[in-house]
Amino acid sequence: VQLQAFGGGSVQAGGSLELSCVASRDTSRFIIMGWYRQAPGKEREWIATIEGLDDDRNYADSVKGRFTISREDAKNTLYLEMNNLEPGDTAIYYCMVEDIGRRTYWGQGTLVTVSS
Repeated sequence: VQLQAFGGGSVQAGGSLELSCVASRDTSRFIIMGWYRQAPGKEREWIATIEGLDDDRNYADSVKGRFTISREDAKNTLYLEMNNLEPGDTAIYYCMVEDIGRRTYWGQGTLVTVSS
């Protein structure tokens, strides 16, 4: 499975961005899809996941209420809508998926820079 993330860029604090992650395979086969991020000098951290037949969504406390994860299986795409961005959101954002066999795949990352 190949994942390609798009949508990163530079914005000012309070701005918005939407990240997309396009999969090379039918996303309806994935049981978990999510986003992680890695800020400079820090470890990669979990941001949000969407999973199961009911599209159960979960978010890290740091982004809850500001970020929204969604999927569009017809386009094999995962999204992350990011609003009210803060300088602390500056990081490389990675998408990931987990298939029925519990194999995990990662995208190449897209850089988000938020200036104050």
